[in-house]
Amino acid sequence: MNKLSVLSFMLFLSFTAACANYHVAGQVAKGRGALLQEDPKVALAHFKSAAETDPDFYLNWSLLQEGVWTYVGRAYYATGNFGEARAALEKATSRYNWDNMAKLYLGLVLLRENDRSRGLKEVDAGLLGLYNWINYVNAYQQPDGSFWDPGGYIKQEIDQTRALIQSKDVDMPQVIAAGEYIGWRMEKEMDFARQQQIREDRTGNMGGGGDM
Repeated sequence: MNKLSVLSFMLFLSFTAACANYHVAGQVAKGRGALLQEDPKVALAHFKSAAETDPDFYLNWSLLQEGVWTYVGRAYYATGNFGEARAALEKATSRYNWDNMAKLYLGLVLLRENDRSRGLKEVDAGLLGLYNWINYVNAYQQPDGSFWDPGGYIKQEIDQTRALIQSKDVDMPQVIAAGEYIGWRMEKEMDFARQQQIREDRTGNMGGGGDM
């Protein structure tokens, strides 16, 4: 194979990979939309398609990165299929140790399956990871990090839920409900932070143009 043929082949591979990544990102975006609109069956179809194409894909347009298997597990969780949800979320945590949303939802699945001890441990680990992550992006990922939980409401919910977990008589339904709410808030915060960032960028660009 001559140099030109090798170059053409490499360009073809790069183009194919880019197309596949675009397809996966599109499927995850559609799945997120369906999940937030409380249509988990539609969301699951999109997430499974994405996972089959690229099982190592993770959301990279947001400061909060989330693996495709986490989304598969969350969709299964929302449909009430806890066995499949656990399998997907265990796969997610084994792939990416930093995926705190996977830890949170794995814990919620385990609590739903009455595995109290391990479930509380996983929920608490996921919540602590999210709390520390918010602190980190607020302090070091400027200016984008300032758009994440600016009022501290999610961190307050996390503090309250972790206090419930560490209490003497744990109210399991309350912990599950609080964990689900925090997961939903974190997912919504992705879009809120992105919108605020875009708005800030546009305002800055307009301002910069006016100063010239």
